[in-house]
Amino acid sequence: MEWTKEARYRELEDVTKEELTALEKIVNECPWRQTYHIQPITGLLNDPNGFSYYNGEYHLFYQWFPLGPVHGLKHWYHTKSKDLVHWENIGVAIKPSNQFDSHGVYSGSAIEHEGNLFLIYTGNTRNEKWERFPYQCLAVMDQNGKVTKMDKPIVNEVPKGYTDHFRDPKVWKQDGHYYAIIGAQKESGTGCVVLYRSSDLKEWIFAGEIDTGLKDFGYMWECPDYFELGGQGILLFSPQGLESKGDHFQNIYQSGYVIGSPIDLQKKQLIHGEFQELDRGFDFYAPQTMNDPQGRRILVGWMGLPEIDYPTDRNGWAHCLTLPRELLVREGKLYQKPVKELENLRGEKSEAEITVKNEFVSINGFSGEAYELFAEFSEITAQEFGIEVRVGEHEKTIIKYDSNEKKVIFDRSHSGQSVGKDFGDIRKCRLDAKTVTFQVFVDISSVEVFVNNGEEVLTGRIFPQQNSRGIQFFAVGGQTNLKAMKWNILKD
Repeated sequence: MEWTKEARYRELEDVTKEELTALEKIVNECPWRQTYHIQPITGLLNDPNGFSYYNGEYHLFYQWFPLGPVHGLKHWYHTKSKDLVHWENIGVAIKPSNQFDSHGVYSGSAIEHEGNLFLIYTGNTRNEKWERFPYQCLAVMDQNGKVTKMDKPIVNEVPKGYTDHFRDPKVWKQDGHYYAIIGAQKESGTGCVVLYRSSDLKEWIFAGEIDTGLKDFGYMWECPDYFELGGQGILLFSPQGLESKGDHFQNIYQSGYVIGSPIDLQKKQLIHGEFQELDRGFDFYAPQTMNDPQGRRILVGWMGLPEIDYPTDRNGWAHCLTLPRELLVREGKLYQKPVKELENLRGEKSEAEITVKNEFVSINGFSGEAYELFAEFSEITAQEFGIEVRVGEHEKTIIKYDSNEKKVIFDRSHSGQSVGKDFGDIRKCRLDAKTVTFQVFVDISSVEVFVNNGEEVLTGRIFPQQNSRGIQFFAVGGQTNLKAMKWNILKD
């Protein structure tokens, strides 16, 4: 299908039931549909939005274009869960329906207020010349799940000095006021975030640009998120336009954070250390966090990137979301660990404790296409050691440690159907440790690796054949002790 402007901006109401049924059939026949990750029923999923806990449940919305694997007329799709593991698809929560979001319901966030869940998002509009005019809009969801839009924007213009790249409000409450940060681009062509303030979530005042000290750091900052954790102020954002630097910034666009003193809302200043990437893998963007009733700061990201073709495109869908990750602060760095509730997915267990010496080893009970795998390597003399997953006759995905370079290496050059080749097949990150652990979540078409209790995380989509199910452990140039455990994932 040729994705013309008209095709990308068709309204869902104009699509026949037969057309949608045919699309669903193509999607469901795809060999790379996931088992336990959030994925779209059809079409394209991207940014997580409105991640929140409300009325006894976790709520998560995401950007959704229902008609194909391209960026078109965006909706907010709603899914919810009682346990962060089993998600129930509710359906479209916000659709483009008025002059303020006529060309897409773009990203935003949610906060509980007066017994309802307030959903704040960017409405995207275009004129006849295809010039963009963004608005910041509000919809309110009640306890029955009914969503009602406000009939006018809460921010109806871009402040002077900024371009039409002005979007993705993230809201929080502090000292009796509501605050929102919005990703922006200055007229000079550099990215930044700006601050708004409100007393009731309906009337907002522009407070100014936040001084981060990052004067020329990409051309647009998307999906900002500010929160405080462990007494520190943390700003997440996705800067576009960073040049690669060594092992860093290897993807088309990056996502990361700065951490420092809590934000000074009067001076609009955030004093912090250097920018750090959240995920050192291939497919991670536009993360959003929330604070849950247990006091945990939980993150979910888009397991994909803009402007990259994926093998699932031919089956009429694209992308999924990462597993929920709890954030912790340790020594000026964010650690990410899979939320404990994911242990509820564990089924049949296999385990082994062996020494691996200059060899590749397959262990009875260690194979599959959807599982959690934990491996601890200790007493190491090997120059390289690690794991190969989704191993077939000609396929494998490699997660290893290079003792000489002191680097974790994620290699998908032989993982199956290729993706993002222009940006390379290998990702590396430095790790100085005597014992190395990999906690790996493998799904039909993805791998998420948590290294040394979340000190580093590497995420990637992979597209192997269905019969590539092997797991191998290896050591080269020496030996290592290995403790390994694998759990099959219980399917719903």
